[in-house]
Amino acid sequence: MTTATGTYTPEPGAAPLPRMIAAQAALETRMLLRNGEQLLLTVVIPTLLLVLFSSVDIVDTGKGKAVDFLAPGILALAVMSTAFTGQAIATGFERRYGVLKRLAASPLPRWGLMTAKTASVLVTEVLQVILLTVIAFALGWRPHGNPAAVLLLLILGTAAFSGLGLLMAGTLKAEATLAAANLVFLLLLVGGGVIVPLDKFGSAGQHVLGLLPISALSDGLRDVLQHGAGTPWGDLGILAVWAVVALAAAGRFFRWE
Repeated sequence: MTTATGTYTPEPGAAPLPRMIAAQAALETRMLLRNGEQLLLTVVIPTLLLVLFSSVDIVDTGKGKAVDFLAPGILALAVMSTAFTGQAIATGFERRYGVLKRLAASPLPRWGLMTAKTASVLVTEVLQVILLTVIAFALGWRPHGNPAAVLLLLILGTAAFSGLGLLMAGTLKAEATLAAANLVFLLLLVGGGVIVPLDKFGSAGQHVLGLLPISALSDGLRDVLQHGAGTPWGDLGILAVWAVVALAAAGRFFRWE
């Protein structure tokens, strides 16, 4: 009895580009959700701030319930914590340990890697928004306004903070990125209209701070969700400028090694 022996010829090659990007995005998301420090930054801190300042009368947030003022600002903080602080720190250390250099040599193109990182950021933000919205509703939040305007604000805010995070991670050393990203997070938390209203900083300070991306995002979300305003074109314009400048600078100056 004889058996036929087949001949198998390997066909090495890269997977289709969409599959590679999806696989990398899923990996980036799993790594973020398994990182305790990242979870503290992206989930625990915004949640605690929302619950604490909505329940305890610490800061004068004006007329109405405190949660009506705080919830939009905390949503803006969640975007910043993921797209800027978390991404800057993670990417900075990936660059230091040579992870980016090795990934850049893989079949996945560099723009595909950045696309995967952006997708991971968006997935994380969706989870953040759902969690914080549920908690805010439990605290008595009743938002209203145009959902399309809210979505546009979140997208432009993500683009602006993502560009700033990648710019920082691609130009500074990892330790400097860690320190600078956390410092900026704390400064913008206090002076970006997230918890403390900008009018507490005086007329001059209010005008200057209002040009920051976190201020534009929190103010725009608050105008829509708290006051029922239409499309906040002024805040969208500020975010668009930050997004274009930050992403262009990141693309120009980002160093992979």
